[in-house]
Amino acid sequence: MENFLEDRKTKVATFKRKVRKKNIKTEKLDIPNGLFTKCDKCQELVFNEDLLKANYVCPKCFYHHRLIAKERIKLICDKNSFKEMFNNLKTINPLNFPGYEEKISRYQQESELNEAFLCGEARISQQKVAIGVLDSHFMMGSMGSVVGEKVTRIIEYATNNSLPLVLFSASGGARMQEGILSLMQMAKTSSALKYHSDKNLLYISVLTHPTTGGVAASFAFLGDIIISEPGALIGFAGQRVIKETIRQDLPEGFQTAEFQLAKGFVDLICERKQLKQILSHILLVHKKVD
Repeated sequence: MENFLEDRKTKVATFKRKVRKKNIKTEKLDIPNGLFTKCDKCQELVFNEDLLKANYVCPKCFYHHRLIAKERIKLICDKNSFKEMFNNLKTINPLNFPGYEEKISRYQQESELNEAFLCGEARISQQKVAIGVLDSHFMMGSMGSVVGEKVTRIIEYATNNSLPLVLFSASGGARMQEGILSLMQMAKTSSALKYHSDKNLLYISVLTHPTTGGVAASFAFLGDIIISEPGALIGFAGQRVIKETIRQDLPEGFQTAEFQLAKGFVDLICERKQLKQILSHILLVHKKVD
């Protein structure tokens, strides 16, 4: 038995030496960049064409990937009905924050937007609305002076023209580079919504991933009807900050759209493919009641 094992070891060692000395050439596959996207939730690679056809919803786990503002407008509004407004407003650096102008300029070039908020007048299933969309790809959709001013102006436009208002939120909160000027936008946008409400006009707030900070604490949570996409992160402070403050374990699923629905902060969770139809139905019902 001992001789058999020694003989086997010798044969295995000889085989390994022969294999290692062989120069086996394998042809490397050349896979172009940009064909696949790795899902943030299930970590699976998804073919980009499949992701596009599904409106950037993972076909494997149904995770709703973030949309840029222009894609959101294209998905929700009737074709060629959107007319952009207030795109002449420009961000400055009121506190002389280091590198702020360069960062804004870089995001403007990458996104082809002047700021993190795109707004205007459009039609949803032939019904005229004022609409605004925060873009989380532009400085995480943070609300500075220009974003707050554009939100306020589209609300005032809706009020003055007796239009229903639809706002899509996707934000990390107030913009730290503008300090207290950023925080002031919370009060300004909320005040504008009060006048819109006083005219008995409809405001639909749609919360997408993520909706946090000063945006969540102002116009995002003031909708007459609040809709959320599945799995969206919704809340004010971060979970780590809350946990360290109250020194308690947080419930499972804390700050998800589903948790907020159960607690009454959200009225409806709607998948992206059904959102235009739902908005159209709500607008039609409100029009008839009005």
